[in-house]
Amino acid sequence: MSKPVALVIGAGDALGGAIARRFAREGFTAAVVRRNAEKLAPLVAEIEAAGGTALPFGVDARREEDVIALIAGIEAGVGPIEAMVFNIGANVRFPVTETTARVFYKVWEMACFAGFLAGRETAKAMLTRGRGTIVFTGATASLRGRAGFSAFAAAKHGLRALAQSMAREMGPQGIHVAHTIIDGAIDTAFIRDNFPDVYATKAHDGILNPDHIADAYWALHVQKRDAWTHELDLRPWSETW
Repeated sequence: MSKPVALVIGAGDALGGAIARRFAREGFTAAVVRRNAEKLAPLVAEIEAAGGTALPFGVDARREEDVIALIAGIEAGVGPIEAMVFNIGANVRFPVTETTARVFYKVWEMACFAGFLAGRETAKAMLTRGRGTIVFTGATASLRGRAGFSAFAAAKHGLRALAQSMAREMGPQGIHVAHTIIDGAIDTAFIRDNFPDVYATKAHDGILNPDHIADAYWALHVQKRDAWTHELDLRPWSETW
């Protein structure tokens, strides 16, 4: 029988990659997605070197026909998608008076509309089996707006509403839909290079470790459905909230 598949859309160098590695360690085929498939080569090599299986896909998740083909192709040629994580960020900062229509629409496309496409198509496949996990990665902006982040907050609010609606619709049919709120800086090269003071708190567990977040995603997947978590917030002890 085919291995179960964990589909990670937005498999970047930090959190998305960590999630893919975590599921691969549990025997899943990690289907990892970015717009540029070549950027996935190091992640795929790392998973394979550890004895896992990973397949890269270069897909623009904002394009309906491409997402439909991605999900259908994996289901037909790789294996059943048992877990899907939508992890596209799109965090940009502009004063509202300088936020163009193009910027606002692009952020919404990336962080909200693409999540709808991925969630819809994955749900169609999972419903045929009556099981599966769908996780949407959110942020502090999912709960409240902040000066300079009107586009990002609007998109993340929309993604959270999508997750809530899907959870209510899909839960009774066996599909676990969850939304995570990642509240704090994640240990990435971007934080290291641009916010050295924040990065320095890593020595005292002051920023989020991607591998530890990935552990929480795995825990969501293996939960029994009599005690499903819909919304999970993760933050370092030092975060003010």
